[in-house]
Amino acid sequence: MKLETSKGYKRVIKWLKLSKKKPFTFQTDAWQYYAEGYSGLVNAPTGFGKTFSIFLAAVIDELNTRADLEALRLKDKRTKLHKKPAPGLKLIWITPLRSLAKDLARAMREVCLELELDWHIGVRNGDTPQNEKLKQKKQMPEVLIITPESIHLLLAQKNTFSYFDQLQCIVADEWHELLGSKRGVMTELGISRIKGLLKERHPERLLRIWGISATIGNMEQAMEVLVPYPDVLKTIIKADLEKKIDIKSILPDHIDLLPWAGHLGHKLAEKLLPIIYKSKTTLIFTNTRGQAELWYQTLLGLDENLAGLLAIHHGSIDYELRNWIEDTLHSGALKAVISTSSLDLGVDFKPVDTVVQIGSPKGVARFLQRAGRSGHSPYETSTIYFLPTHALELVEAAAIKEAAKTQNIESREPVVMAFDVLIQYLVTLAVGDGFDEAQLFFEIKETHAFSELLPQEWSWIMQFITTGGDSLTAYNEFSKVSMVEGLWKVESRQTAMRHRLHIGTIVSDPMLKVKFITGGYIGMIEESFISKMKPGSSFTLAGRVLEFIMVKEMTVIVRKSKLKKAITPSWMGGRISLTANLGAILRKKYNETLDKTHGDAELDFIFPLFQRQEKVSHVPKDDEFLIELINTKDGHHLFAYPFEGRQVHEIMAALIAYRLSKTKPISFSIAMNDYGFELLSEQAIPLDENDIKTLFTPKNLAADIVASINATEMARRKFRDIACISGLVFQGFPGKYIANKHLQSSAALFFNVFSDYDKNNLLLQQAYDEAFYQQIEEPRLAAALQRIQTSKIIVTKTERYTPLCFPIKVDSLRDSMSSEELSQRIERMTSETERKHRKA
Repeated sequence: MKLETSKGYKRVIKWLKLSKKKPFTFQTDAWQYYAEGYSGLVNAPTGFGKTFSIFLAAVIDELNTRADLEALRLKDKRTKLHKKPAPGLKLIWITPLRSLAKDLARAMREVCLELELDWHIGVRNGDTPQNEKLKQKKQMPEVLIITPESIHLLLAQKNTFSYFDQLQCIVADEWHELLGSKRGVMTELGISRIKGLLKERHPERLLRIWGISATIGNMEQAMEVLVPYPDVLKTIIKADLEKKIDIKSILPDHIDLLPWAGHLGHKLAEKLLPIIYKSKTTLIFTNTRGQAELWYQTLLGLDENLAGLLAIHHGSIDYELRNWIEDTLHSGALKAVISTSSLDLGVDFKPVDTVVQIGSPKGVARFLQRAGRSGHSPYETSTIYFLPTHALELVEAAAIKEAAKTQNIESREPVVMAFDVLIQYLVTLAVGDGFDEAQLFFEIKETHAFSELLPQEWSWIMQFITTGGDSLTAYNEFSKVSMVEGLWKVESRQTAMRHRLHIGTIVSDPMLKVKFITGGYIGMIEESFISKMKPGSSFTLAGRVLEFIMVKEMTVIVRKSKLKKAITPSWMGGRISLTANLGAILRKKYNETLDKTHGDAELDFIFPLFQRQEKVSHVPKDDEFLIELINTKDGHHLFAYPFEGRQVHEIMAALIAYRLSKTKPISFSIAMNDYGFELLSEQAIPLDENDIKTLFTPKNLAADIVASINATEMARRKFRDIACISGLVFQGFPGKYIANKHLQSSAALFFNVFSDYDKNNLLLQQAYDEAFYQQIEEPRLAAALQRIQTSKIIVTKTERYTPLCFPIKVDSLRDSMSSEELSQRIERMTSETERKHRKA
C-alpha cells in the first residue's frame, strides 16, 4: 500500500493544510521509507523541518495502526482488540543538549494536541526532577526525549527490558554533534543494547534507527556509524533545498580603528547596538563562556536601556535561569541573548531574526549552524553578522562566506576503540540487569566503534572489571563485577551507587554551585577558578558582578558587588582551533587579497594592511610557505605560517624547535595562533635557508614528536579523563566532589603503576593514542608538513613586527598579563611598530 492512501497520512496532510502548509519532498520521502521499515539519515538545511520528517513519520505510523485496529474491531465486534495500541515507549529521541530537549518537547506536544493524538511526551536528562523520573519508571511516556547519559542511566536500572517492549524507533537528533565524541560512542552502545534486548524478547519486532543532521561533510560514514547493522534496510534522505544565508561583516569606519590584535573586538561594540534595536530578537554568539560574560558587561555599559532586555545563556548558568531565558526568548520578550554553543541547536526560536558571531567560529559547520538560528522558517533568509575581534579575522569572514557558498563543510571523524567508555558501559549493564558475555560481545562487535575489537582485548576488559587486571588484583574495590546465576552483575550496593553517580564521558574540573548569601542560585563555577579567589574579590557570572564571601559545603556564597567591573571566570576548553577546511580556504583568500581576484568587501577593506605586510615582508600565496626572521630587543624571532590551527601549530613549533636544537644547543619560548607560530630565542637561530624543507620534513615524525614534546606528560593528562570515565578513580558524591588536584594525583598514580608493571594495559595505550591522534593531531600535522614540501619557501628578514606576526606576539603575552596591562603593552608595541614603519 502506498502511504498516500493511508488514513494517518491523509489526516496529517489535512492538518498541515489548515495552517496553509505543505510537506517538502524530503519529508514525504522520509514518511514513505519509515513506513517501509527503513532506517537511515535525514539531511536538510536548518529551519526546513528535519524534526518533523521523522516525528511525523512515527505519528502517521501510529495513526495508521490505530485505524487498522478500529477497522478490525468494527468488522468483528466479538474481537477483544482495543481501539488503540498498548501504552508504553514508542519513540526514543536522543538529543545532545538539554535546551534542545525542552524545545523539542514543546513542538511535539503541540503536534499531538492538534492531531488529537494522546501521546505523552517526556523529557529525561540531568534537569528532570526526581518525581518526574519516578512517574516515568511506573509508566513510560510514548515519546522520551533523552541525552546519551540518561539512556545509560536507564540501562543501569533493574528490569530495564520492560521499558522497551513497545519501542518502534530510536532517533539521534543533531547526530553531527555527537559523532566524533565519546558521547557518540555512548549513543552507539545504548542503541546496540536496546536493539539486542528487543531482538531477545521480540524477535519479530522491527526497530528503526534514524539520524538527523544539518551540517556534516561525511554523510555516508555518519549513517554507517549510527546504523552499522547489515540486516537493516537503510537510506540517506537529502533535501534538495538551499537555505539562503546573508553573511554581513561589521566593519569599522576606518582600518586603523580595528587592532591588528588585541582584546575581543570591543572597539566595535557600539556598532552592535543599532543591529540589536532594529531586530525583534538577536542571538549573539561567542566562542567561550568567559567571552559571553565580558560582552554582556560591555553592552550594558554602553547602553543602560538594555537592562532587562539583554540576557546571557551558557552551560554554567543555573537551570531555572536558563529555563526563564529560553521561555522569554521564545515569547520574543528579550531584545538580545549572548550565548555560547548552549543555543547552537534548537527547534524554533521564531522571534530570532538576526544572529551575530563575535570572533571567528573556527569552523564552517559551526558558523552555518549558528546562522540557522535566525530566519528559522523555510525560505526565510538567515541573517548573520560577523564581528571581527582583530583585523585579520576579516580574511576568515571572507573564507567562511566562500565555504558557505560552496558547502565546503567539515567531516566529523568517529571515535573508535574508546576502552574507557566500553568499561563504563559494561559496569552500567552489570549494575542493571546484568549481561551474558557471549551475547554482549557479539552486540558490541556490531557497533562501528568496536568493530575491530579483538577477542584478547575483550578478555582483558572482562578481567579488568572482574579483578582489576594484572596490576590491581590485590585490591577488592576493583573487583566490581561477578557471575550471578549465569549473568555478570554488580552485587555491591555501594559500587552500584558510586557508578550511577558518574555515568557519562564529560569530565571537567569539579563544578561548585554559586548562591547568594540571602538565597537563590546563580550558576556554576569551576573549582580551579574559585580556589584563586580571596574573600572580598569580585567576579562576573550570568551577567552579574558578585563579591566572593566563602565556600561552604561545596557552594560558593556571594553577595552583589558594588563594583561595575570584575574578573571574568575562565572555564576549561576555552580555545577552539581552526579546522582543516577553513585553513585551506584561508590560504586561498590570502592569495586573492593583493591580486584583487575576488568580490569580498572584507578583503577590500583590509587591503591597506596587506599592502603594509607586502612592503615589510610578504603575503604568502596558497602554494607558498612564509617564514619571517625578526630581530627585536626581545631577541631573535622565527615566525612560520602554515595556517593549520592552533593545536597543530603547538606541536609543529615544538618539533621544529627540537630539530633546530639538534644543530646547536639552543632554547626557545614558543607562541602560536591559528595562522602560525613563533620561536623566540636570546641566541641567533641556526636556520639554514637552503635546508628548510629538511627541517619541515614528515620523515621520522613519530619519533621526533616523542623526542620534542613530553608525550608521556600529554598522555598522563589524557589519562586523568580516561581514569574517571572507566571508574578507576571515584570523583566524589554530589556536594562533596573530590578536588581536581586529588583526581589528577590519583590518576597519575595509576598511570605510573601501569607504565611500570602493566605495559599492555588498554587504558594506558588509549591515553597515548588520544594524545597522538586528538591532541597532537598527528595525521593533520603530517599532511601539513607534506604540503610544505611541495610549496615554494619564502624567507624574509626585518627588524619590526609585521601585521601577520603581531597577533601571535600578542597571544604569547595574554596568559602572563592582566587585560589592562595587555592593552597598554599592545599600544606600546603598535606605536613602536608604526614609528619603525614611518622611518622605513
